[in-house]
Amino acid sequence: MTLDRRGFLSACSRAGVGSVLLPGALYTLAAQAQEAAKPGEPAKITPEMLDQAAVLSGVALTADQKKMMLEGLHNQRESYAEIRKLNMPNSVAPAFVFDPLPPGAKVETAKKEPRWSNASAISVSANVEDLAFATVREQAELLRTKKLTSQALTQMYLARLKRYDAKLHFVISLTEERALAQAKAADAEIAAGKYRGPLHGIPWGAKDLLAVKGYPTTWGAGGFEKQSFDEDATVVKRLDEAGAVLIAKFTLGALAMGDHWYGGVTRNPWNTNQGSSGSSAGSASAVAAGCVGFAIGSETLGSISSPSTRCGDTGLRPTFGFVPRTGAMALSWTMDKLGPICRAVEDCAMVLSAIHGPDGQDLSTRDAAFNWDAEFDWKTLRIGYLKGPFDPPKPFEPEKPPASETAEDKRQREDREAESRAFRVRRIYDHQYDAAALARLRSMGVQLIPVELPKLPYSAMTPLLEAEGAAAFDDLTMTGRDKLLTGQKEFDWPNTFRVARFYPAVEYIQANRARTLAIREVSKLFDQVDIIVTPSNGPQLGATNLTGHPAIIVPNGLRGQDAPSPYKNDPGDFDNEGGPGTPVSITFLAAHYQDAKLCAFARAYQEATGFHKQHPRLD
Repeated sequence: MTLDRRGFLSACSRAGVGSVLLPGALYTLAAQAQEAAKPGEPAKITPEMLDQAAVLSGVALTADQKKMMLEGLHNQRESYAEIRKLNMPNSVAPAFVFDPLPPGAKVETAKKEPRWSNASAISVSANVEDLAFATVREQAELLRTKKLTSQALTQMYLARLKRYDAKLHFVISLTEERALAQAKAADAEIAAGKYRGPLHGIPWGAKDLLAVKGYPTTWGAGGFEKQSFDEDATVVKRLDEAGAVLIAKFTLGALAMGDHWYGGVTRNPWNTNQGSSGSSAGSASAVAAGCVGFAIGSETLGSISSPSTRCGDTGLRPTFGFVPRTGAMALSWTMDKLGPICRAVEDCAMVLSAIHGPDGQDLSTRDAAFNWDAEFDWKTLRIGYLKGPFDPPKPFEPEKPPASETAEDKRQREDREAESRAFRVRRIYDHQYDAAALARLRSMGVQLIPVELPKLPYSAMTPLLEAEGAAAFDDLTMTGRDKLLTGQKEFDWPNTFRVARFYPAVEYIQANRARTLAIREVSKLFDQVDIIVTPSNGPQLGATNLTGHPAIIVPNGLRGQDAPSPYKNDPGDFDNEGGPGTPVSITFLAAHYQDAKLCAFARAYQEATGFHKQHPRLD
């Protein structure tokens, strides 16, 4: 879901909503008041409770002010109860629509026929599995020219999913019966000359937060294993219309957090002792493992970027509002985005071309054009780079111990230092790949223009996500069903949702006002340049998810055998990352709804480097 789980917790702490507030006196006083109340009646709100609540909200209250507030607070609490009686499902959105466009922004709406590249010559051997890592563009040409059948491709991928799931844990549900029927129909249509386009007959997989009629939609979470819906998500319907073949529903970390779902930890195909990152865990792992043509993931605060980086995929996070989310689990109505995870940039363009545009249900979706042109002259684009993140990392500096340090304080400090040192060593090592990306771009004739991310408190805005998530899953917290979720640590959803209930509505609105400033200031960068190159992690990830700008993440090489070993060895620990032979990535950003130009430039870089052609060895 996020930059990483620890990073998310850290951001929340910096924003002043750390979990240390929860075990405080307010809960104790509330529990005591509830015990004193009559059965079936809510506890009485007391001035003592207001004293503690004032500490949380940072507001000073006099005795007269507290007395004056009591009746209004009781009435306010009664309104909560009335609204909860509505039992609103996750699919009910708030009565407001987030728009990431700054004032005066113009959006192209005139749609043109896409112009795909000329497919490279590729032969079909007797072993269809030789095509497991072929791009969608390559597979599509073989299907179009009837040199390959969708049934053969589908059966090959189904077999690989079954073979490697025991090692990678990326499948929640195989949609085998549906897939074989779709593949048979695709072959019949293509044979009859009714070719629907480049996704016709291509097997794909859905992150299991997308509803598919007739199959469970588990959201990766304990307690939701048997949940199902009577209608397909819009994205599923559109891919059906394009002739694509849905063969599996893939894992996601519980309720879109990380790679730990109710069945275990989804693994990185390059190092199966590592998690695949998340939350689009199964989608990224399966694409990297050559077990599907492409997959759909989602991102709220890093859930396409992070697993695409970890697994060496190409992931496209479209502009917020480009792809309708109808039928997808809601975590944050103002931040959730759906997008493709593929092996190549043009594959992402093919998928986005099929799934973008309004559906009349998701009101945040704008009628904007995605006009793909494989012949677009990317050399006409102005290319910037975020200078600060490309600067060489500073060496690790240990903390200065306080004058009076207990043995326990020393142990905690040394643990923090060990983790920080390991992170810094890895960052210093990985910097060579970032620097090499800039060098390669310059060798392509790109004149790189330095820019800087506007200095705004992006991490202080991320509690918006927590508050929306807590509302989306209000029932879990209020009924205690959050105990069924796999993760129960301080950075996991159950605790995060409880913390979010103390986030004042006024501060939520203030953070959204700050977000308006962020949208305006980040958008100004694209008055100077058309594309921005950036390391995949760092402040830009949170900033651009808040502002709704598009991003594409592409492989940028493999770490050498001299790479630092992961700091942790537990597959479920987020610090178990990096190490010899694992992928790194680079990210490109663009202005709102400039996704086609973004993909065009990223494709040029990808063609110049060829890193997307590297694949893990699974046997």
